[in-house]
Amino acid sequence: MKKTLMMSVLGGLALGLTACASTPTNTIAIQKENNQYEVTGIGKTNLISKNNAVSAAQKTCTKNTSPVVVDEKTTYQGILKGVVDEQTGKMVEAAAGVIGTLTGKNASLAKDDDYQTTLTFYCKPNA
Repeated sequence: MKKTLMMSVLGGLALGLTACASTPTNTIAIQKENNQYEVTGIGKTNLISKNNAVSAAQKTCTKNTSPVVVDEKTTYQGILKGVVDEQTGKMVEAAAGVIGTLTGKNASLAKDDDYQTTLTFYCKPNA
């Protein structure tokens, strides 16, 4: 079972490396009711996706305002989503890293859109 999973992961890695299209790191803000906005940031890690979402929120607010977050939601969208949970995905990623070190090649399964953070916010005038 574990060998089959690892072989499937490595096969997926080979396919993933052949499709190196650039993915935007965040979205343009969508205006919602009550002067609120929604943006989404993606990233290879939870922190990167949050930083990308905050960056998009900051770009949305004008020079004299700052974003105030009303709601935040981060989800794991990794290559193995639906097959394994986030923790197991991290272990498989670590194993791929070890294989990469042993073979001298980058065997990372992490993608630039493994995590997705959605922020709902409004722009508050600076004091």
